[in-house]
Formats: sequence, C-alpha cells, structure tokens
Amino acid sequence: MREVGFTGATLDRADRERNDPEALSAALGDWRARLLVLDGLDPRIDAAGRLIWASLADLPEGSEPLFLGRIDGIPHFAPLDMHRRHGAVRSPALFGMLALMPADQASLYAAARSLVDWHQRHGFCAACGSATEIFRSGWARRCGGCGAEHFPRTDPVVIMLAEHDGRALVGRQKAWPAGRYSALAGFVEVGESIEEAVARETLEEAGVQVRSVRYVASQPWPFASSLMIACIAEAQDDALDLDRNEIEDAMWVTRDEVRAALAGAPDARFGAPPRYAIAHSLLTAWAESPAG
Repeated sequence: MREVGFTGATLDRADRERNDPEALSAALGDWRARLLVLDGLDPRIDAAGRLIWASLADLPEGSEPLFLGRIDGIPHFAPLDMHRRHGAVRSPALFGMLALMPADQASLYAAARSLVDWHQRHGFCAACGSATEIFRSGWARRCGGCGAEHFPRTDPVVIMLAEHDGRALVGRQKAWPAGRYSALAGFVEVGESIEEAVARETLEEAGVQVRSVRYVASQPWPFASSLMIACIAEAQDDALDLDRNEIEDAMWVTRDEVRAALAGAPDARFGAPPRYAIAHSLLTAWAESPAG
C-alpha cells in the first residue's frame, strides 16, 4: 500500500508531558518552541508547501497555545482562539495548498486543525452545560461545573470499493467537480462493526449486496475529525439501485479505466479523487492488485 494522505508526521505527541504542569511550563518557556501560523483553520505554507511556524511570542492576543508535541525535541504548539469559531468549512485555497504539501506536513496540519476545531466546538459541557476549560496541555477539556472530562473525538467512516467480475464500483456526489468519481463512503453507526457498515452503506447507496470485506488502510481526515477506514468487498451482482439523495451517479469501472483516471489521462472515463484523499490510495491499491 502506498503512502496515504495526512499520515507520516514525525511528531512525538509527548503523552507523558500532557499531565505534567512543570513539563508544559518548560515547553512554553523553551526559546526554540514553535507556533503554527494559521489563517482561521487554514495553514500558511511556503513555496515548498511546508508549514510556516512562528515564535510563541507571536501568539495572537486572546489565544491559548495547544501543545501538539515535539519534533526533534523542540516543542510545537497551535494557537486556539475560542472566540473565533470557524466550523468545518474548507476554503477554496485549502485544496490547492493540500496538493502542494509534503505528506509529513499535511499530517501535522491535520492533527492541529482537528484539535483546534474540536476545542472551538466544545466550549460547554455536554453533561451539564457549564463552561469547559483546557487541561492535559490542550488534549482535553474539563467542565467547571460537574467536573466531566471531554476528549477530542474521532468519527469512524468506512470508504469502500465493491468489486465484481474484474470491475470496481465508483460513485459521485453532485457537489463534486464535473466528472469526478470516487469510492462510496459513510459513517459507522453505533453498535456496528466495520464490515457491517461497509455492507450497509453499499446497499443503501447503490443497492449492491457485498460480502468478504477486507481492510486496506486508514487515514485521519481533518474535516472535521474523521478516521477513514478503506476496504474492498465482493459484490454478489452488478445491478445498481441508487439512492439519489446520497449519490448522483455510480458505475462499474475496469482496472485500465482506473489507471487512466489516476494518471490524469485526457481520455479517462472519469476524474480521480485528489492524491491526499484515501480514495486515491484505495483506487491505486485496487488497480495494482492482481485481477481475481
């Protein structure tokens, strides 16, 4: 399996320091400490696509530093402003930046973005409604009323290719760029296994029953904070019955057609998802696997 987008950061998350006030104080006082420069939730990058960092002295007024961890022993932080809530909106400029960023940089940005976004969404306790405050160096919040502790959440999402007779099923949403198709995907529901979610989502969206689900890879997806779980499953037949509320279209494609799309061929049958998306990695893995 080739490198998956948003993975590969060289960050030491320094978990043992998160509950140590003295260690956090030392990190904050380290002259080498770096602060991630953000425009809202978007990164700033240089010409090489690398993240731009500043000194902790440049922490914006009203912001608090979230301890991301250490890189080569140097503390790295992200700024949190609880008065500026941005939601999970992705700016048009972000897609272009992600295409330029090296894998380790995109992975580090994904962790910072998800952490900042989570804090901005959890200023109040889900148990009693009281205001919460940062603890564990920014990796949790504690309620000032009932004492409940809240931790950054990750939502599991299955993303899958159904295969039948040497072809894979791809679909598209209406909001996507014209011609783009990708793997089907959906959130794992409570009380459901990965395999069950793959089978349910494929049936709900495309009317295709699958079996023999096999895991391929996973990817953190920071919009807002999901874990994409890529799988391939065997379809019992190739008849389609689409849920038009979920997907605009779907079709079966061959390995040659997938290879052409991944290569960006002008005569490709469809446009492939961007390289930083795990759907691109999943299609690549399927196209390079031997035909069954």
